[in-house]
Amino acid sequence: MILVTGGAGFIGSNFVLDWLESGDEPVLNLDALTYAGNLRNLESLRGDARHVFVHGDICDRALLARLFAEHRPRAVVHFAAESHVDRSIHGPGAFVRTNVEGTFALLEAARAHWNTLEGEAKAAFRFHHVSTDEVYGSLGPADAPFSETHPYQPNSPYSASKAASDHLVRAWHHTYGLPVVTSNCSNNYGPYHFPEKLIPLVIVNALAGRPLPIYGDGLNVRDWLYVRDHCSAVRAVLGCGRPGETYNIGGWNEKTNIEIVRTICALLDELRPDPAGSHARLITFVTDRPGHDRRYAIDARKIERELGWRPAETFDSGIRKTVQWYLENAAWVAEVQSGAYRDWVATNYDARREAAR
Repeated sequence: MILVTGGAGFIGSNFVLDWLESGDEPVLNLDALTYAGNLRNLESLRGDARHVFVHGDICDRALLARLFAEHRPRAVVHFAAESHVDRSIHGPGAFVRTNVEGTFALLEAARAHWNTLEGEAKAAFRFHHVSTDEVYGSLGPADAPFSETHPYQPNSPYSASKAASDHLVRAWHHTYGLPVVTSNCSNNYGPYHFPEKLIPLVIVNALAGRPLPIYGDGLNVRDWLYVRDHCSAVRAVLGCGRPGETYNIGGWNEKTNIEIVRTICALLDELRPDPAGSHARLITFVTDRPGHDRRYAIDARKIERELGWRPAETFDSGIRKTVQWYLENAAWVAEVQSGAYRDWVATNYDARREAAR
């Protein structure tokens, strides 16, 4: 059995589904089910004995000790995190608690469990920490992409909290010998993505005829990675990554935000035409967020060289699959757009639109 934290969130739930489609090793899924965690993502696993779900907090050290003692997982895949930059600006405390204190609690529980193992079981144990390219800071237009040796320069409360967790994981390997691997990924997109992030927000708003908010001039650049490609990379790192090493996972797809939005609008014009006209008419530029990093880009040559991994999807194929999924899953979208979600959108975007006028 493997222990997956945050396995009801966007990337975590895709990973759990992908893992159980690829084999029969059971998953112990620990998730606090905060606003972005959704058991509906895992509806297809209802009644599947290979999926053991536990509603709980990674900061709950007594719970962690009990789960390790009862289930004795051979590996941990740690997705659980607060992950939205805008939310971190409005409320950084939750990010420090989950991303730093939670990772510390999980490392200590894993270390205690690992110390009970012997022989091959101890040598084979792995703690896979899933992180982000945002810990490296911002790149200029001509700068080389982030490699695994790029210095850490986090610029938001979110990225700072993830950088802190990366450093804890590294320290637990070098100080205590815990066999860890870390992966830093670029921006994910795909099914089950909570509609606060750019791609699902644009899809959902466009279908509803609402404004498509674009920060600043829309020329911020990100590297985009289809979520199922990320899942296959995590499997590769977990299975064959060298303890103590970091692997950058990217999609080789640098795009500006405005390019992403126009691509989505064109796909919706094709797949779900709006009688009122092109969806691009809804594009609205809003005041930029504080400290907005200009460009991220991932150098993913190490994982290809050492583990033979490359993304299977191009951006064109992945974004078409993503838009199609949202068109076919309107009930899921409606369910996650609760009153709390609407309040958040109002808090984060309405004032920005007013300021940009």
